[in-house]
Amino acid sequence: MAQRLAFRQLLSLTPRMLLPHGQQMHPGPLTPRAPAVPQGRAFGTSAGCRSTFNVQDGSDFQDRVVNNPKPVIVDFHAQWCGPCKILGPRLEKMVAKQEGKVLMAKVDIDDHTDLAIEYEVSAVPTVLAMKNGDVVDKFVGIKDEDQLEAFLKKLIGA
Repeated sequence: MAQRLAFRQLLSLTPRMLLPHGQQMHPGPLTPRAPAVPQGRAFGTSAGCRSTFNVQDGSDFQDRVVNNPKPVIVDFHAQWCGPCKILGPRLEKMVAKQEGKVLMAKVDIDDHTDLAIEYEVSAVPTVLAMKNGDVVDKFVGIKDEDQLEAFLKKLIGA
């Protein structure tokens, strides 16, 4: 935890890469180099990204997961977790195939320890299937695409 705090403090000291239009950064020997970002450009999202979102805090979880009329898959993961890095994209792909019938919430357990404790997450990755605010199914660990498809179909009743 102390390392994470030190890392966050270090990141807060680095110069910002996005400057107001027309200003240029004159790089010094310690200035990190970043690609130029065009001004006035809009960024879109694909259909797959719209069905997946990162939980920001407890009230965001309450609004977007618990109170959601659609079924929601909740992926409790961590940045340092190898299996999470494999399961996350696989799960996102499977949720995107459902074309909006189910949503996916991603919860980083290091940032949202309170939610992990509340939902009794003792290992990552842990995936919950929630419907009408209730946990209706759950698995821990990595699954292949066929198992994920069966898990999702059971949730949406297909």
